Amino acid sequence: MRSSDIKPKRSLGQNFLINQGILDKIVRAAEVGPKDTVVEVGPGTGNLTRKLSEKAKRVVAVEKDHRLIEELKEKFKNSNVEIIEEDILKLKAESLKLKVGEYKIVANIPFYITSHFLRTVFEEWPKPKLTVLTVQKEVAQRIMAKPPHMNLLALSVQFYSDPTIIGYVSKGSFRPIPKVDSAIIKLVPKKDTPADKNLFFKLIKAGFAGKRKKLINNLASAGYKKWALEEIFDKLKISRKTRAQELSISQWIDICRENKFL
Repeated sequence: MRSSDIKPKRSLGQNFLINQGILDKIVRAAEVGPKDTVVEVGPGTGNLTRKLSEKAKRVVAVEKDHRLIEELKEKFKNSNVEIIEEDILKLKAESLKLKVGEYKIVANIPFYITSHFLRTVFEEWPKPKLTVLTVQKEVAQRIMAKPPHMNLLALSVQFYSDPTIIGYVSKGSFRPIPKVDSAIIKLVPKKDTPADKNLFFKLIKAGFAGKRKKLINNLASAGYKKWALEEIFDKLKISRKTRAQELSISQWIDICRENKFL
């Protein structure tokens, strides 16, 4: 069966990107060069894979849909593209022989796995050189959030990387046409983890447990000493009336660094 005859599966969130100008923009955003190894997630019919293969040293394309595998392998036989049939959320990065800072990720991923995929990459994979994703426009904007509109996704992504929206993609660039527009987002990993990872994620999860409540009360309800929190807030010049969404990533990190008081 040819890929053109394959009906995209709703259950896999498939929307194939067909706009050649947008495909070129993604490759430019990823700064793909002749020394690069690129992991592409969800190659679909191979439109982006082809363009990546023309620029990169090696492309590892991971596709979950068995129906697409045969034609992808035929399309890219005797090339620098390796087709792997696997669910990216279950794939062990070690099997790809990736090294820290020596590969890039490019993905037009199903919208519903965005958060899970990013968490998997940040916490389980060797740190990539950079990541370029096509995601739902609203998700990209949530990732880029600043106070007073911070959220758990933004804090999680900004803890590990510096995100930038490269541009927006109209829904007409995909087949089938999705209900919403998309965005190309670029994530450049931070060189070092800025604070204790476990404490950071415990704090932000507790902080957002009651969005309308004062942050200091949410943290106290999670078991942190209120008097210690008040001292930390005063020291960092954070109002005791502050709510979780009003703190910047740097302020959350500052609180983490006062962990001896928590």
